[in-house]
Amino acid sequence: MLKVKECLRKAKYYLKKAMIWLQGYVKTNVLFATFIITSVLNATLLRFLTVKNYLDFSAVLADLGVVLVIAAFGYFLKPKNQFKYFFSWSIFFTLICIINSIYYTNFLSFVSVSLLATSLQLRTVGDAVVQNVMELKDFSFLWQIAFLLFVNQALKKRKYYDKVAEIERGKLRALNTLVVALIIFGFFISTLNSTDISRLGKQWNREFIVMKYGLFIYQGNDFISSIKPQISPLFGYDEKAKAFREYYANIKDNSTINKYTDIFKGKDIIVIHAESMQNFLLNTEFNGEYVTPTLKKLASEGLYFSNFYAQDSVGTSSDSEFTFNTSLMPSSSGTVFVNYWDREYVTIPKLLKEQGYYTFSMHGNNGSMWNRNVMHPNLGYDYFYNYSKDFEIDEKLGLGLTDKSFFRQAVSKIKEVKEKYGKFYGTLITLTNHTPFNDNGKTYSDFEVDYKYSIINEETGETEIVSVPYMEGTKLGNYFKSAHYADEALGQFIEGMDEAGLLENTVIIIYGDHDAKLKKSEYEHFYNYNPATDSTRTSDDPDYVKIDYYWQELNRKVPFIIWTKDGQYHEEIDAVMGMYDALPTLGNMFGFNSPYALGHDIFSVDENVVVFPDGNWLTNKMYYNTQKEQWLLLETEEPVEADYISDYSEYAETVISISDSIITYDLIKRTAESEELLEQYNKNE
Repeated sequence: MLKVKECLRKAKYYLKKAMIWLQGYVKTNVLFATFIITSVLNATLLRFLTVKNYLDFSAVLADLGVVLVIAAFGYFLKPKNQFKYFFSWSIFFTLICIINSIYYTNFLSFVSVSLLATSLQLRTVGDAVVQNVMELKDFSFLWQIAFLLFVNQALKKRKYYDKVAEIERGKLRALNTLVVALIIFGFFISTLNSTDISRLGKQWNREFIVMKYGLFIYQGNDFISSIKPQISPLFGYDEKAKAFREYYANIKDNSTINKYTDIFKGKDIIVIHAESMQNFLLNTEFNGEYVTPTLKKLASEGLYFSNFYAQDSVGTSSDSEFTFNTSLMPSSSGTVFVNYWDREYVTIPKLLKEQGYYTFSMHGNNGSMWNRNVMHPNLGYDYFYNYSKDFEIDEKLGLGLTDKSFFRQAVSKIKEVKEKYGKFYGTLITLTNHTPFNDNGKTYSDFEVDYKYSIINEETGETEIVSVPYMEGTKLGNYFKSAHYADEALGQFIEGMDEAGLLENTVIIIYGDHDAKLKKSEYEHFYNYNPATDSTRTSDDPDYVKIDYYWQELNRKVPFIIWTKDGQYHEEIDAVMGMYDALPTLGNMFGFNSPYALGHDIFSVDENVVVFPDGNWLTNKMYYNTQKEQWLLLETEEPVEADYISDYSEYAETVISISDSIITYDLIKRTAESEELLEQYNKNE
């Protein structure tokens, strides 16, 4: 009994002593503690507003460990100078939170340092950024800066820094803080498994990394990944080259002779790269008028792939151009057009040039946008017509030449190409339908997006038609007007080509480059607006449309149409299809093939899978979210086995890895060089 009392007495003594020490420590480390707490809370707030796992223990530990390491070095400064150090870091952390919050709101991903390399490409879309991304919640992170200023003022009034200067032993406190940080990192590492570590190295699954590793480790790791274009080619080549060779040696060739094989071989080709054109527009109408009547008509008269998805990443339009032409995925670090423009790629223009085609591209914007003036020749285009160099700038709207003027001038240039070179392959990149979809009343505002519905006049008993301008002034409403204008311009181009006699032997191929990057709230207002009550329907309404994450992801599909004037081939193909399937599908029709294509001829596979740059994937059966390991079944009657998910998840990771290796290590060129050397060696033997 006495021993128990003695133990309790000692425990009480040491606890009291520890509390006194802790109290004294806090009193002399107020600024340090404030910086630590506010930084971790802001990082947690970001996860709360984005990925929602704000209470995840491992992410909190990771953020805390990083902040402790940074804070430790503040002790090497005199107390009166520490505020400048902690305040500077607070500004930096706050900016990181704000930028990521803005980016996630619009792109459901986290910003990459590699975007800085493409910042010059975005200088002409500043108005789009301002109008499209800012929300009040994005500025909620500023509280950290304000609170630190408040604490500093309070400490100065109490002469805190003078008192601390007399007792502080900076180097010892820095060492102790670093030791604590190492212990915390030890606990954090114990929560990881091999898959977690693997995903950190690959970096493409950004949402998962922030959820598991916290904001600060993600941003540091992203910085390292962003300088990989300069560093990676120097290391790891043998391992990546081996995986590359094994993949293509073991890959199953699914291509078959089918009813579409060589149907268009030798015909002229025009590809329309339709800016921000989404598939749902084709069936959207207001007051009996379709938003995109031209596209709807072409879809009904040609081959219409109604479940076609872009696979773009931070390079948006340039990613789609790259994937369409190469059947490779976008780069996981930076963008191919800016960071990897000097690599060797097998492309549609190059393959058609082998068949005697003259290849060209056209765009109504500056040639330097997305580095196209450098990248297009590397893709195999013989000539790149762009902006003031080749077009008369007689009508400007948004980022450059209007689509109507662009198409009108393009017809005469295509006719010149036909007369001079014969067979041609041309890509026309549209521009007017680029965000922010606002013409300021200049060109396309005459398209009505009002909703008209019938009501009974209680006084007369007669039916009246009421017009409700419920989409006027909204982002989505402006998008409908912009898309209608772009569609009208496309119709005029088809007419112009026909009048010039250029459609008789020409195949028109149209693809949307990516979705419009609109927020769910815009669709919520559109699909759930009740004109009778001038309000938004709630979930208990039988007509309510649930606009959730999966609805948004599946709604991102874009049109893909192959059309000829004679209408000989017209069919809707509803199998899911990605941008990387375009090359092999077109190759089957026009008689070319890339040995490095990652996609498939859609007519040669029983079940296709679309792999997205973030690792998510889609089949006709399900959409799988790799980050959260959650899914949505699309065919609910048919069960999906666990192996189905694991096999496709492994396949998605492999496809991304192989594509990245090809891009980063220039494997196509280096493999060709090795084969040439081997062939020369065998000849000499």
